[in-house]
Amino acid sequence: MSSASSHSRFNEIIRAIDAANADDPRSTETGGVRRPYEVVYSERMTERLAAMYPDASETLQIAARGQHLRRWDIPRASFPEGRAGYDDWRKTCREHHAKLLGEIMRAHGRSEDEIARIAMLVKKQQLKKDRESQALENVVDVVFVEHYIEEFLAKYSSYDEDKVVDIVGKTLRKMSPKGHAAALALDMPEAKRALLMKAVTREADTLAKLAAVAID
Repeated sequence: MSSASSHSRFNEIIRAIDAANADDPRSTETGGVRRPYEVVYSERMTERLAAMYPDASETLQIAARGQHLRRWDIPRASFPEGRAGYDDWRKTCREHHAKLLGEIMRAHGRSEDEIARIAMLVKKQQLKKDRESQALENVVDVVFVEHYIEEFLAKYSSYDEDKVVDIVGKTLRKMSPKGHAAALALDMPEAKRALLMKAVTREADTLAKLAAVAID
């Protein structure tokens, strides 16, 4: 297959992901315009991936664009409250995203090996062991800090600061030094930066140990 043909198929896959996400009944305002929630999220993922990993493979680009593909199909409310229910919901969502991405890729002539590779990335497997898996997690977490942490805090306003710092700390543990640097380089309100720095301080020893074996 020629490089031009391969790139054309890549663009078709991205368009198919966007078309699927365009059905999202939820919306968010950006640039003064309300748009489908997951379309905006996927575009932010692509933008952040390009900024952090300009040489990202097409496989990683597809995984980033589609890692929340049609997430609204599986409402959080359909699972029990609490950590166990949340973990089951996230696992089910990842299986769903991987399945739908596989269908899109198969329809556009991508190999089963590549489909399996993207499924592995979307399911967040091999984190801390696989460079692309770690890269995707870094992008996910930086996008969360940049665009969604306020939404999270508003949703869980009953949490005290200690619990919020603990949650942010768990996010930091999933990232590598490259992800930490990108998050800390964001232009953000002082209150959000202060929260992030409290988590960094609390997790300093753990983050140092993880940095020693990071695969950036």
